[in-house]
Amino acid sequence: MYDYIIVGAGSAGCVLANRLSADGHNKVLLIEAGPADRHPFIHMPAGIAHLVKNRRLNWSYDTAAEEQLGGRRLWWPRGKVLGGSSAINAMCYIRGVAGDYDRWASAGASGWDWNSVLPYFRRSEHNSRGGDALHGDSGPLHVSDLRHVNPLSQAFIEAAQQAGWPHNTDFNGADQQGVGLYQVTQKDGARCSSAVAYLAPVRNRPNLTVVTGALVERLQIEAGRVTGVSYRQGAKRHLARAQAEVLLSAGAINSPQLLMLSGIGPAAELQRHGINVVLDQPGIGANLQDHLDICTLYHTVPGVSYDRASELKVAIDYYLRGRRGAGTSNVAEAGGFVRSRFAPDERADIQFHFVPAMLDDHGRQRLPGDGYTLHACYLHPRSRGQLSLSSADPAAAPHIQANYLSDAEGFDLKMMVEAARLSRDILRQPAFDRWRREPIHPAREDLDDAALEAFVRAKAETIYHPAGTCRMGSDARAVVDPQLRLNGIDGLRVVDASVMPTLVTGNTNAPTMMIAERAAELILAGAAALAD
Repeated sequence: MYDYIIVGAGSAGCVLANRLSADGHNKVLLIEAGPADRHPFIHMPAGIAHLVKNRRLNWSYDTAAEEQLGGRRLWWPRGKVLGGSSAINAMCYIRGVAGDYDRWASAGASGWDWNSVLPYFRRSEHNSRGGDALHGDSGPLHVSDLRHVNPLSQAFIEAAQQAGWPHNTDFNGADQQGVGLYQVTQKDGARCSSAVAYLAPVRNRPNLTVVTGALVERLQIEAGRVTGVSYRQGAKRHLARAQAEVLLSAGAINSPQLLMLSGIGPAAELQRHGINVVLDQPGIGANLQDHLDICTLYHTVPGVSYDRASELKVAIDYYLRGRRGAGTSNVAEAGGFVRSRFAPDERADIQFHFVPAMLDDHGRQRLPGDGYTLHACYLHPRSRGQLSLSSADPAAAPHIQANYLSDAEGFDLKMMVEAARLSRDILRQPAFDRWRREPIHPAREDLDDAALEAFVRAKAETIYHPAGTCRMGSDARAVVDPQLRLNGIDGLRVVDASVMPTLVTGNTNAPTMMIAERAAELILAGAAALAD
C-alpha cells in the first residue's frame, strides 16, 4: 500500500517522485517499464548517436501508414529507461513562449497562463549563467552552455544572419526569435536527464520505492475510483494499491494506451477489443499533435563534421579530459526560431536544429562521406491525429495515426515547403562557401514549390514532440481538468505531455517537467486541504 503510485519514470515521473517523497509521510512508488539509466552513452551527450538503435532503451514505435507522406510509416523513438525521453534526446532546453501558455488558459486550461507557469520553470532550472526574472539558478535541472561547438555550427549561425535572421544568445529570454547556440540540459559536460536531476539525489529516501523493468498492464478501478495498478515484472505479476492517487506519467503514447486498456476511452474502440467500458471518454487518444520536420543535407569537406568520428575515441577523450571535447556535444548544437511570411500571430512558426553531420532517417541510414544537416519544423500544425489500440495485449504497441499534413486548408504542407525553402536559403549563404560541397537531400538546389512538396512528402520525419492525447481543459470533451484530474474517475491524474492542449513553440521536454512541477504542488496542496 502506497500513498502515491507514479506510472512512468520519464521527464514528468521523476519530478513527481522527488517532490511528493520530500514529505517523509508520503509513501511513493515509481514504476518504469525500462531499465535503470546505467548505459554510459546515456550520460556522455554525444552518445545520443549510439542510442538510436538500442531497442532496450527505446519503445521504438512506428506510425500507421501516413496518407499525405506517400504511405510511409514514420519511426517514433521514445525513451524506455529511467529519465524517459530526457535520457535519449538532444538535450535542447526550450520552454516555448508566453503566448503558448496564455492560449492554453484562454482555451479552458485556467491557471496555466504564462505568469502562472513561469515560477515552475524557474523552480526547476539551475542555469549556469545565473538566475534572473526569467531563469532559475537553484533548481535540480542543470542548464548549461555547450562545452564544445563544431565549426560548422558556427557557420550556420553566421549564414542565418546573412540570410537576415538576428543573432539570439538566449531562446528562453525576453525574445525567442533569432539564431544561435542551444543551451542544453547538461551538468559539467554530462547529460542531466530528469532521472539525474530529480531521481538520483533522492533514491535513498526510505519512503520512495523505484521499480524498473515493470510494465503496468491495468489500472485498478473500484466504484468509480482508481485504487491502484497491476504490473508485470519478468514472469511475475504484482498489484500495488494507492491510498491517495495514481499519477499517470507514461507520456503522450503510453498514457492514453493504458487508460484504454483499463476501460477508459472511446466506447466503440474499447468494445472492438473486448474491453469492458468503465468510462466512455472519446477525447482519450484524440487531439494527437507532433512537429513534422524536413532535413536539408549537403556534403562537406572531409574531417570537419562528426560523420567519421570514432565513438570509442570520442568516449576515451571525453572521460580522460574530464568530460570535455566532442563527447559533450548534443549534436544539434545550433538552431533558431523564425517568423515566416505566413505567420498568423506574433510567435515564431519555424524552428531550426543544425547538425554538423549527415542525418538521414534519424541517423539509421548511414551515408558515405562527410556532410551537415539542417532540420526545420513547422511549430503550430493544424493537423490532428489519433492514438488507438492495436490489441488488448498491454505489451502490444498502440496504433498511431499522426495524420500529418491532413488539415483541410493545406496550410501545414505550405509551411513545410516554406521551412525547406528557408533552409536552402540559409545553407546557400557565403558563410558556407568554404564548407559546402554537393547537395544530398534534395539532390538539386533549383526545386520549385511543386518539387519541394514532393520532397517533403518523401522525406519529412518527426522531430519527436508528440503531445495532446489527454487534453487538459474545462469543456465536456476535455480528458483532464486544469488540476490534471481525469474527468469522470476519481483518484487519477495525468501528468505528462499528453495533457498539453496544443504544442508549444519549440521542444517539449522542459515544458513537460514544468507541468510535473506544478502538478506536484497541486497534489500536495490538495492533500493538505483534505488533512485540514
